[in-house]
Amino acid sequence: MTRTDHDTLVAGLRGLQPTVPAPGIVEQLERTVGVVDVLLGHSGAGLMFSGEQGELRYLVTTDEAGHSLEGAQLHTGRGPCISSFAGGTAVTSCDVRNDPRWPELAERLHPDVRAVAGVPVRLGGRPVGTLNVYRSAPYDWNGSDLESLHAYAGVVEQILTSVIAAEEKSVLADQLQYALDYRVVIERAIGYLMGKHDLTAAQAFTGLRKRARDSRRRVADLAAEVLAEAAGEPG
Repeated sequence: MTRTDHDTLVAGLRGLQPTVPAPGIVEQLERTVGVVDVLLGHSGAGLMFSGEQGELRYLVTTDEAGHSLEGAQLHTGRGPCISSFAGGTAVTSCDVRNDPRWPELAERLHPDVRAVAGVPVRLGGRPVGTLNVYRSAPYDWNGSDLESLHAYAGVVEQILTSVIAAEEKSVLADQLQYALDYRVVIERAIGYLMGKHDLTAAQAFTGLRKRARDSRRRVADLAAEVLAEAAGEPG
C-alpha cells in the first residue's frame, strides 16, 4: 500500500514557492510513484523530497519494504538515495545490504530490499528530491535501467512544475480579484474627499495614499475607514 507523508510535501512545496500546493498534488504523486515499479520491473519505489530546511524526507513509498529503505537512510543520514540527492546524479547499489559504503543500513532494512537505485528529481536545474527503486534480489543496474528511471523522474518534475505554475496563476488571480473588489471602495472614498475638501481626484488619491503610508495601512483599508466615518456623519 502506498504511504505518503502529506506534511512533508506541503512544507517542501512551500519552500520551493510561497504558496499552498494544489489539493490534487498528493494524489498525483501517489499514482505516479505507485506504478513506476510495475512499469520498470522493480519490486518497489519511493519518492524523497527536500523539506523547508533542505533536509531530505520520504514522501511516498509503495510498500513497507520501501518505507524501511527511506527510513533507514533518514535515520543514519546516509545511503544511495541521499547520495543521489547530494551529488545530483544517479547512485546505485547491487546489494545495499552488503554494500561497504553504507554498512549501517542493513540492520534497518526490510529483507526484501536488496538492489537499490536513486536518481535526482530537479526543479529549476537543482535537485529537490530523489526517485528511488529497489529489487528484492541483488541486481546489476545497467544504463537502460537508469535511463528509464531518469525519464520517469522527469514525469515527477513535470507534475511539480505544473502545480507550482498553477499556484502562481492562482495567486495572481487572487491579487487581481482583490484589486477589483476594492477599486470601487477606493473610488468612492476619493469622491467623498473631493466633495468634502474641494479637491481634485489626483489630490484626494495622493492624500489618501499618504495617510495610508504614514499609518502603515493599505489604501483600500483606509478608504473603507473613510467611508465608514462619512456614513456616521450627521446628514
